[in-house]
Amino acid sequence: MSHSLGGGGDLPAVFPDWSPYHDLDSAARAYLRDPDVALESLGGVLRGADVLCFTLERFVNEVNGVWQEVVVCDGNRLILWHGEDVPLGEGPPGSMTSSLRVVPLSTVTEVGCRRQLTRTPSGQAQVGSVDVYLLLSTMDEAAPGGGALEDGERPPVRHDALRFGKTIDDGGAGQIARLEEFARVIASLVGRPTL
Repeated sequence: MSHSLGGGGDLPAVFPDWSPYHDLDSAARAYLRDPDVALESLGGVLRGADVLCFTLERFVNEVNGVWQEVVVCDGNRLILWHGEDVPLGEGPPGSMTSSLRVVPLSTVTEVGCRRQLTRTPSGQAQVGSVDVYLLLSTMDEAAPGGGALEDGERPPVRHDALRFGKTIDDGGAGQIARLEEFARVIASLVGRPTL
């Protein structure tokens, strides 16, 4: 069953599958609501560099509307584009934010990938979900709990991390496989001289 965002321009919460598309342009155009905005932002940074791997995410938040993300690796950098609808009342109807973040691949200190496996009736293992994290050498700017702790204690220092996930219900087997492929490519580059 697909959920929709209320209002005149209802958007389904189940989107087309981007996993069959191995080039960024086709995948973005198949999956994102605002592919031109995303591709223009990413293209300004990529400037013709080869895309080694990418992953896409999109969902509908009942408060803010559509949330979209593209993460691209060119061998030297992770380039993250994020687009999100502005909540009603905080801007004209149809307003959204578009942001870009560039993370040098040299700042990725650890790559983790956790797979949840289930068994079919015949006993074969099947991937039901995958969670990927990229631990960065930079520090997380958000202090847990909103600031200082009692008795003068300092909040714990945490490294920044990028997290991605796909499930059978949210993305399907194709997107799970593509996220695993993304994690393997990033893991193969971490700790090696950059291209």
